Amino acid sequence: MLKFAGGALALFMATALSATAATVDVKMLNSGYHGYSFEPAIVYIHSGDSVHFVPTDKGHNAQSIPGMTPDGAEPINVPFSQEKTVQFTKPGLYGYKCLPHAFMGMVGLIVVDNANNEAQARKVKLYGGARRHFEELFQELDSKKQ
Repeated sequence: MLKFAGGALALFMATALSATAATVDVKMLNSGYHGYSFEPAIVYIHSGDSVHFVPTDKGHNAQSIPGMTPDGAEPINVPFSQEKTVQFTKPGLYGYKCLPHAFMGMVGLIVVDNANNEAQARKVKLYGGARRHFEELFQELDSKKQ
């Protein structure tokens, strides 16, 4: 009887956790706020939540920016023109880009719980539109802390 109760409790907890996990849509666009863009460009979620990348306009991908992923976390890798849901289980900042359009500012930031790798992520060298857009994203992140 005790084994059954423990198993039932574990099943209940797993169901309760999955029921509370959220999924946020991020659109891949040709003409958003920054021209080619991810919208929203910054997403705040909790461990266990997911981001659903939606290729609203074709010809875009989403991939992690080296140095902008928490240690031990799976990198983001959304193929070109494909829809994909990515679950985030490690707290931290996840910076990502559209490979052909990053220089135009098509970058995004996912904040999962405590941004424990923020100092590392801010040191990553970026160029052109990616650098300018990340400056804005980090300003938004800073304003949320106040």
